[in-house]
Amino acid sequence: MISLARANFRADPVAGLRALYAPSRKNGVSAYFFCDAAEKPHSYTTLAEPCRKQLEVKKSKFVALAAPVLSERAAFSFLSEVTDPRATHNCWAYKVQGAYRFSDDGEPGGTAGKPIYSSIVASGLDGVMVVVTRYYGGIKLGTGGLVRAYGGVALDCLKEAKTLVLKPKVEMEVRLPFQFLGAIYPLMHVYQVEKLQEEYDLAGNGGTHLTLSVETDMVSDFEGAIRNACSGQVDIKLSKE
Repeated sequence: MISLARANFRADPVAGLRALYAPSRKNGVSAYFFCDAAEKPHSYTTLAEPCRKQLEVKKSKFVALAAPVLSERAAFSFLSEVTDPRATHNCWAYKVQGAYRFSDDGEPGGTAGKPIYSSIVASGLDGVMVVVTRYYGGIKLGTGGLVRAYGGVALDCLKEAKTLVLKPKVEMEVRLPFQFLGAIYPLMHVYQVEKLQEEYDLAGNGGTHLTLSVETDMVSDFEGAIRNACSGQVDIKLSKE
């Protein structure tokens, strides 16, 4: 087998996310993430990059830091990076697809973490971690004041941030006779499929092995188009199908 090229698109959630966003920040439209075929995730709007917002209420300073995250593990990694041990409280919340958690970090129950989470929900964003750090100024704010401060600075941070639509992709392995390869390339263009790798079996039956990146919403139609173009003489496998 002769390998022509392959880009490694699977990476650490945080580092990989930055790499995937890089080409899309210019137009702010969309970016992609890889998933297993069995996961069936949906497209969603998230942050294009980390953001920050500061609020001062009765001498207490509230600093909101938010970032896009692909997993709960990435959310806690961000928390460990931005937590300030000198601060009075480091309260947080995250929402990653169907999973969410929040913490008051010593503030009265329900006055910090939950308002931050409610702000994430109100923003319409997903795949987001928000940490609000409070530096106590010597004047108590009361439960209502805390709810307004934590929820308000978190919502303002998210509302002012740059966003993009994150679309899931899967890797598709395609094996087919070489004579059908010319029929596949136009279909890749129609369905906006990216080629990750192409290999030829020069010693065997002359087959071709393609590794492709396909949007999950396009998988079914693209697979059907390939089978028709190759008269069924094709083997197709999705990542961890």
